[in-house]
Amino acid sequence: MEFRIHNLNAWAPGLDSNETWQAWAQQPIRVPDNNEQPSCDFLPAMQRRRLSRLARMTMHVAWPLCAEGEQLPFVFASRHGETPRTFALLGEVADGQPLSPTQFGLSVHNAIAGQWSILRGQHGESVAIAGEADTFEHAMVEAAALLGDGAKSVLVVIAEERPPAAYDGWIDDVPFSYAVALKVGNIESADDAAAGERWQLRLEPNTGASPSGAWPHALNFMRALHTGESRLEHAWKTRRWIWQRNP
Repeated sequence: MEFRIHNLNAWAPGLDSNETWQAWAQQPIRVPDNNEQPSCDFLPAMQRRRLSRLARMTMHVAWPLCAEGEQLPFVFASRHGETPRTFALLGEVADGQPLSPTQFGLSVHNAIAGQWSILRGQHGESVAIAGEADTFEHAMVEAAALLGDGAKSVLVVIAEERPPAAYDGWIDDVPFSYAVALKVGNIESADDAAAGERWQLRLEPNTGASPSGAWPHALNFMRALHTGESRLEHAWKTRRWIWQRNP
């Protein structure tokens, strides 16, 4: 698969600008996560109140990458999804309390993609993915398929929220909450053939061990974009993903 990254945007607690991400890429640390969330003040207050923290993170990174009136296929990817909202619902079940239909409806994995479509007035395709440690790569496969079907550009968001403490020992791949949005297009762009970085992603069999990395691969990719690395590898189970920056 070959594609261009026309634009990107990312957010994490304390990391909300190109300069702060550049500094993090040079010296990555586990940033404090005290439930900060983007303000999303581009939305009316009533609409903001319905958004979870994960949804706010998604809207915050995706909104600037979609031009006014632009229709973009949307790929939302998250390995764990709305864990705080789901955990609260499970607590209500355990306590014998009635569940809120609204909270339940917003806890399903494609809810954020639906909220994006409604709030942004998008009428095209949307995909919600929950994969394993290589969820990011599977999101890019979906984007490549949409581009192959004729989409001019695709908006990809991968987002994870730090889960409740009850999940400690089971979820160990979210060092802090983060969201990364990429606007990707085909290598040959009719509008601007020079726009965006060219990348290739290919899949090979993995025959060795797959040790857990220090960072989720979406964050490793952010590091590569800011440090100029030209090649990354990400192995998970039987899959070995190879990222190559092309000149």
